[in-house]
Amino acid sequence: MLRLPETMSAVVIDGGTFTLEQRPLPTVGPQDVLVRVAAAGLNAADLAQAQGAYPAPPGVPADIPGLECAGRVVRAGSGVSGAVGERVMALVGGGAHAEYVAVPATHLIPIPENVDDLTAAGFVEAFSTAWDGLVNQARIGAGERVLITGAAGGVGTALIQVAVGQGACVVASVRDRSLHDKVRALVPGLTVVTPESEEAHGPYDVIVELAAGSGLGAKVHWVHPYGRILVIGLSDWEPVPIRLIDMMTRRARILGTTIRARSIAEKTLVARSVDRHLVPRLAAGEIGVPIDSVFALSKYAHAYQRLAERGKFGKVVLDIDRSA
Repeated sequence: MLRLPETMSAVVIDGGTFTLEQRPLPTVGPQDVLVRVAAAGLNAADLAQAQGAYPAPPGVPADIPGLECAGRVVRAGSGVSGAVGERVMALVGGGAHAEYVAVPATHLIPIPENVDDLTAAGFVEAFSTAWDGLVNQARIGAGERVLITGAAGGVGTALIQVAVGQGACVVASVRDRSLHDKVRALVPGLTVVTPESEEAHGPYDVIVELAAGSGLGAKVHWVHPYGRILVIGLSDWEPVPIRLIDMMTRRARILGTTIRARSIAEKTLVARSVDRHLVPRLAAGEIGVPIDSVFALSKYAHAYQRLAERGKFGKVVLDIDRSA
């Protein structure tokens, strides 16, 4: 049996800031596994958690951020068989920005042999969010016109690829013009615009908001009858005014979605759906994960600084195995 250490290095939220501390290894329940983390993706939710706006759900570490990881199973609970030694990626409720994390066994997704750990770590949260939001929530259909705002980030680039894969016609909105060519290169024929030009390229069947704010109500006018506005991220936490008559006359819907706080059973369904529909495409090179930057765990402060900056293309990833 592999001998494991008693403690691990972990990024910890302390008074709104991030520090690196030693913590005991996570406890593994009967239906859980312990994953030795090789790499972990960073997400805007990590910053929101540090600000006190997005607390961890019950049952996961309250002060260790990190919603996705790639690594290898090193211990399994009494109710789990055949998992130890497997190379996996996983969507977790928190705790992934550490050397070890406990994961429900049903949330594991095997990593294809030709996919490296950094890619896998940046894949699972972004593409799970994109698939669940577009397919399961918004019910996107072939031929529909879709606007994706904030499209240069990790979730945005995943949304573009999932939407195009479902046969949609996508308009990607990116504020930073220096990133337009990179975003345009994701899929053939993609239309990339600045936020000021979003309305001119409508109307849309689906609008995906990655940084919804006070202007959301006006975008109801941009959708076709029976159009949907899918809210995945927020620019702030303030109330947004919406004229209900505008919603009524268009028979429109506003959908809000997040995966983190869902039940184990619900997240299992998301993991199985992503494993079935998207992982084969990742292995075949049909979809990909743009990596903006990679940092060692010891450089966690630089990683979070980069996460908070504008002008990113794709994912910021922690390479837990990198020494410096």
